[in-house]
Amino acid sequence: MKVFVTGASGFIGSAIVKELIDAGHQVIGLARSEKSAEKIRNAGAEAVEGNLTDLEIVKQNALKADGIIHAAFSHDFMNSNDISQYPKAAELDRIAIETMGEALMGTDKPLVVTAGLLGLPLINGKITEESIAENSLRFSEATALKLAEKGVYASVIRLAPSVHDIGDYGFVPFIISRARKNDVSAYPGNGSNRWTGIHRLDAARLFRLALEKGACGALYNGVEDESLELKKLAEIIGEKLHIPVEAVSGEDLNEHFEWLAHFITMDCPVTNLKTKEQLGWEPVNIGLLKDIEKNYF
Repeated sequence: MKVFVTGASGFIGSAIVKELIDAGHQVIGLARSEKSAEKIRNAGAEAVEGNLTDLEIVKQNALKADGIIHAAFSHDFMNSNDISQYPKAAELDRIAIETMGEALMGTDKPLVVTAGLLGLPLINGKITEESIAENSLRFSEATALKLAEKGVYASVIRLAPSVHDIGDYGFVPFIISRARKNDVSAYPGNGSNRWTGIHRLDAARLFRLALEKGACGALYNGVEDESLELKKLAEIIGEKLHIPVEAVSGEDLNEHFEWLAHFITMDCPVTNLKTKEQLGWEPVNIGLLKDIEKNYF
């Protein structure tokens, strides 16, 4: 299968590209720069330069492909420490997904879209595959489901807040950097809210399986089996950095966590049972807690 992958040079996307090639697929990777393109080519894939705003490039490569994995998302809000930039990234994401979906209209070619788990409603105390995003700041899931209703063979992988491995530059490294900067390892409220993780190699395999045998309109929860309380995470960071551990709330929370303050208070207990059953997937790599302790300091 010839697969068009957005975000192909990124932390998650590069693992997806390797997983696909190892399974015998051809890959066309969208590259934002010549440096990214070189990385994609070195992985054994074809690279095409462009980004999500280059809709004609996105459309033409979607038309050439037998399937699509959309792993790109603008993280300018992280780089600028300005959460107000998030809606701009979400809108860009929505338009790109619609563009790819329209290219696949009338075919049975799969489109696998990336979304998140934070903020989804709990069902009997857990986020399940039946939990549907409502009033989410990110439109990925809703856009993919609308395309599925129109006949596009779209499915969604909702990733854990922490996709972890050596080289991670996401939430956990940011939390560690705030602890270093402020000389205190903080957690929100009583710290009982839970975050989940998924190793990026497990995530990459999940994307491949969804591409190969996912169901139209399906929602898959990309999480490992254990969750981590935010207080426990703060305690690990405090121990590793030899700094005090403190609860924060209100303005202190906003000052300490900056743009992440919007997300850090969310509780994210998740079940992945249906995802495992439907795709024959199992997380097999090191878990979030052990990965942090071993590789993040």
